Amino acid sequence: MMPRRGVGELDELLLGAARRYTRDEVAELSGVPLDQARRYWRALGFADSGGAAAFTDEDVAALRRIAALVSAGVVTDELAVGLTRALGHTTARLASWQVDVVVEMLSGGTGLRSGVSVTEAYRVAELLLPELEPLLLHAWRRQLSAAVDRVLQEDETLVDAAFVTVGFADLVGFSRLSRRLEERDLGAVVQRFEQVSADVITTAGARMVKTLGDEVLFVGDTPGAAAGAALALLEVFALDADVPELRVGLATGLVIGRMGDVFGQTVNLASRLTDLARPGTALVDSGTAQDLAGDERFVTQGMRRRAVRGLGVVEPYRLRRGPASTAVDPFDGLGTLLDG
Repeated sequence: MMPRRGVGELDELLLGAARRYTRDEVAELSGVPLDQARRYWRALGFADSGGAAAFTDEDVAALRRIAALVSAGVVTDELAVGLTRALGHTTARLASWQVDVVVEMLSGGTGLRSGVSVTEAYRVAELLLPELEPLLLHAWRRQLSAAVDRVLQEDETLVDAAFVTVGFADLVGFSRLSRRLEERDLGAVVQRFEQVSADVITTAGARMVKTLGDEVLFVGDTPGAAAGAALALLEVFALDADVPELRVGLATGLVIGRMGDVFGQTVNLASRLTDLARPGTALVDSGTAQDLAGDERFVTQGMRRRAVRGLGVVEPYRLRRGPASTAVDPFDGLGTLLDG
């Protein structure tokens, strides 16, 4: 029979060590000034712990690593804070997502706290942690390599800028849907939308940047990749009765990258085109339409010009598949996603 576990034991398992140091003690042991240690802690996304024993030997080691990098001149103090903030932001979302999945499983699909046993949670964590930790490091290295490759391939722009095609996909009527569905049912729709969108976009050769509840932002290094992703999204969700219709907007141009996100007028234009698109359709800007000219996988049709606040007059083009393209057939596995 498995021994009963307490919350404290689970906490120690997840942290890898017991909480034993206050903020003053962890700063002294690591050799990092208290105000700087608190700054790193905030950058990770945590509130001030006050005088509680909230820190472990691993926290001391982490602070020492950061301090050593700054002391050796490898990074500046500001860069160290920025890197710490990026880690905190990314891992916070990852951890929340993983916990949601495990809680859903442990609660038998109810999501109720009363249905989750600490002892069972301990057992699952004990099995998962040794496997997830190396997988996390592997995934990070693969993403790091891909990001560096993209930067090195851009020889005509700034290091933090890139010439890409930006896409927004928006769920039509999401506000009405949110008033009609129970919270858990609405959450299931959003989760399905995000998961299937990520797979469709990646399969088409584009990259998911972020999700915004009822909207996803993605980029393609080429207009063709982004256009393929846009049409595949429309086709896949047109077959899914549980998710509302989509509308998509694409624009091509220079964007600035910050903290895994993208910014600039190109992003704003893609967003505005999404607002202009009718349900079940995709609109592209004139630059994207010109780039796709001659690509028989796609057909673009000019529409009347529109005045858009902050962007002036915009000339949208309707995007459709061309004679050299097919619908969802080239995207293996999407049927499984829709059935799951």
